[in-house]
Amino acid sequence: MKLLLDTCAFLWLLSGERPFAEDVRSRLAADDVWLSAASVWEMSIKFGKGALRLPVPLDRLVPDARRRYGISPLPIDEESALHIVKLPRLHADPFDRMLVSQAIVHGLTIVTPDPLVTQYPARTIW
Repeated sequence: MKLLLDTCAFLWLLSGERPFAEDVRSRLAADDVWLSAASVWEMSIKFGKGALRLPVPLDRLVPDARRRYGISPLPIDEESALHIVKLPRLHADPFDRMLVSQAIVHGLTIVTPDPLVTQYPARTIW
């Protein structure tokens, strides 16, 4: 299975703040895991505003965490951006809508606790 981390799931993986269910934790260790550039963009905005506190600068944290956990980067591509218009308007958050679109286009399963994201036609686990 190919997993796409929601922004909060990525941050919780790093901090250990919220535990993952055992089956999700084992999938994170065994499956292909991806972090979208949309999540990095979202974290950059929040970090720049002071709304996201981190132990190290974001430009060090993200690449270090990807290496440590074997997480691949997922760029924002044109096909995923164009697919957003096909999604129902369940969620106003543009970052989450991009994650849903990327999951659909690239056959990924989103790791997310967000109940709105689970209403889209994309696979999710939590």
